[in-house]
Amino acid sequence: MLSSLIADFRIIFERDPAARNWLEVLICYPGLQALVCHRLAHGLYRLGLPFIPRLISHLGRFFTGIEIHPGAQIGNGVFIDHGMGVVIGETAIVGDYTLIYQGVTLGGTGKETGKRHPTLGNNVVVGAGAKVLGNLEIGNNVRIGAGSVVLRDVPSDCTVVGIPGRIIYQSGVRVNPLAHNNLPDSEAKVVRLLLDRIESLEREVQQLKQAQSRDWDLVATSVASSSSESASVSSQSCNLSDKEIEEFLGGTI
Repeated sequence: MLSSLIADFRIIFERDPAARNWLEVLICYPGLQALVCHRLAHGLYRLGLPFIPRLISHLGRFFTGIEIHPGAQIGNGVFIDHGMGVVIGETAIVGDYTLIYQGVTLGGTGKETGKRHPTLGNNVVVGAGAKVLGNLEIGNNVRIGAGSVVLRDVPSDCTVVGIPGRIIYQSGVRVNPLAHNNLPDSEAKVVRLLLDRIESLEREVQQLKQAQSRDWDLVATSVASSSSESASVSSQSCNLSDKEIEEFLGGTI
């Protein structure tokens, strides 16, 4: 447990530029304090001690605003930044060097028993207000955008954004976990693609209208020429020809 606490303490200086000295981190960082309470409660929980682990968890939530069930498994070097409103369920598993922001929920769905909370891999970043619900597998190096709601498994090395969460692959490119401004806007991309498709269809329709107009002029000229040169053609045959042309042009409109 001591090695885990040391890793939790050191990672803060690596990922938070506002961390200036060790005393400030120990006294003023609720994320670290919540992890200290949890690691103590988790150790007692694994020993099967009743009530006390939940009491420690409850006190930790009271003082930090972060609720971590004693049964949750938290890896080394986890950093809960700001932390207010974070909820981590009983069967959740959080991998090493995961970064969790305020308002995150690693929760379950329904009243099923057994493993019902998500499993996060190593080096995962969960943005502010994100919800990961159910017995899901979140791979290594995954970034979950702020406010996203993840309801299905996520492979490694990709980004999830939106409600419900949509997977956007990063082709294995290593990204800075603190570069939140680089998260893609999948909805804007889809809208842009749809607009491009509409513009393409409008051009095709315009081309079809122009081609139809030329065909109509050509047919009209041909009919007029045929009428002047073939005076002996019966009216019945002319009417039949006109009807076939109209039906043909009507089929192309």
